[in-house]
Amino acid sequence: MTQALAFPVPSALGSIDQYIQAVNRMPMLSEVEESDLAQRFHDEGDLEAARKLVMSHLRVVVAIARGYLGYGLPHADLIQEGNIGLMKAVKRFDPSRGVRLVSFAIHWIKAEIHEFILKNWRLVKVATTKAQRKLFFNLRSLKSDSHALHPDEVQAVAVKLGVRAEDVVEMETRMIGQDVPLEGSGDDDDAFAPIAYLPDPHAEPLQVIEQKQRARLQDEGLRHALANLDDRSRDIVQRRWLVEGEAATLHELAAEYGVSAERIRQIEAKAMQKMKGFLAAAV
Repeated sequence: MTQALAFPVPSALGSIDQYIQAVNRMPMLSEVEESDLAQRFHDEGDLEAARKLVMSHLRVVVAIARGYLGYGLPHADLIQEGNIGLMKAVKRFDPSRGVRLVSFAIHWIKAEIHEFILKNWRLVKVATTKAQRKLFFNLRSLKSDSHALHPDEVQAVAVKLGVRAEDVVEMETRMIGQDVPLEGSGDDDDAFAPIAYLPDPHAEPLQVIEQKQRARLQDEGLRHALANLDDRSRDIVQRRWLVEGEAATLHELAAEYGVSAERIRQIEAKAMQKMKGFLAAAV
């Protein structure tokens, strides 16, 4: 059993730079210490051992995440996703295989970061299949600048990656495409954002007229339906359904009219049924 290791926990740090400084100060584990901790977690489910394994490898996540800063995503978010991959790696690590955790964890760290980049780098997904994902990351690393590839360069990349030239051109087009804000930005009154060109289905003139006509007919139909009720039924419906404040209860109306609450309910139901007929005829 190894001696207990005291790791500082980087919590509530003021900036990403302070976090990086904190994790870089954490001591690395020797091969024996790592093997012992991994065995304890693997055999006994020792969560403290797992925590120490994760904490001692946080600097690895920072180093890997730094290589993906060119995608324009926050460094802190890349590190956070990489940490998730590290925890998955610790959970699946088998010390009996004779490899160091860092070698095993790199795959899981990169996988989580890749998934995060593909989900957030563009609103429209640039890569959905496994082959497209591989092309996406390899093509970006092969391009020396942000300019479009020449035909000869496209062909050279296609040969190197073992894909069709058409696939390289399509992926490059997706990568260099820019997201356009739907509502625009700034206070320029003369500028039109894409949202200004989208039709409002509820503002179509004919539909607006039809809605107003339907509302007018329903309002007239309601007044006509109420007018065709007897005084008691009309009063019950209005006080139960058409008041702005608190509606009267069945028992309150029953006490006022000197009948049972069940009788008030029957009168209300009959009146509502009669009104539905008038409203349907009006529309």
